[in-house]
Amino acid sequence: MQRGSDRLSVHRDEEMKHELQGLLRSGHPTRSEEWHDPEPTADDDPEIAGGPVTPGGSGASLEGVRLELARHLSRGTFPASSRHLAGALRRAYAPDTLVDAVERLPHKEHYATVQELAQALTRPGA
Repeated sequence: MQRGSDRLSVHRDEEMKHELQGLLRSGHPTRSEEWHDPEPTADDDPEIAGGPVTPGGSGASLEGVRLELARHLSRGTFPASSRHLAGALRRAYAPDTLVDAVERLPHKEHYATVQELAQALTRPGA
């Protein structure tokens, strides 16, 4: 007898696997009622919904880059140099393109806030 922290019984687990089998094999929703299907992304959804925003990428606005940086860096990280910030981003499992962009910044510069770092990354020629 298994005494784990499972919320579901073995029978319910098997039943759920059977329900998902059609979806996993077909690659698209298999329900007959449309209201069960998840909604597609809207035209005005934030860019972050399509994946990580990276400096120099298409549509990389100051706000988008700042949001992506703030997801991975805490206030305690600042003030810091670009080398220290790149290490912090790497430890926070940030996207490689974001870490690489921070590593390309001048090593002698220090950034006091996420805003300053985002401005440096979105500056033309950065």
